[in-house]
Amino acid sequence: MPIAANAFVNRDSAVVRIMNKDAGKVHERVIPVGNEIQFEKIFINVRACKQTDPFDAEDFWAFIEVHEKDDGQIFGGWMSRNEPGQNPLQHPDYDVWLVRCE
Repeated sequence: MPIAANAFVNRDSAVVRIMNKDAGKVHERVIPVGNEIQFEKIFINVRACKQTDPFDAEDFWAFIEVHEKDDGQIFGGWMSRNEPGQNPLQHPDYDVWLVRCE
């Protein structure tokens, strides 16, 4: 993360959007920190969700791990709401991006 860790406020859950590229449909899910959800063939685990300090420009960061049942982990790292292309999930069937932390 480019900003010092003390410049963030920890939040309890992450709101993510998941796109099934084949179906062309987008779904939004709320995932509590420390929990995992299943969406079709993938499992999404949120390890942390942080919001910038209220006195800074608003951004959200989440540490997310994505696993596929047969292929193991396909993504693990920080995602930023304001820069979704900086660390995206690269998968032929799904796109996952962070909307916000709550």
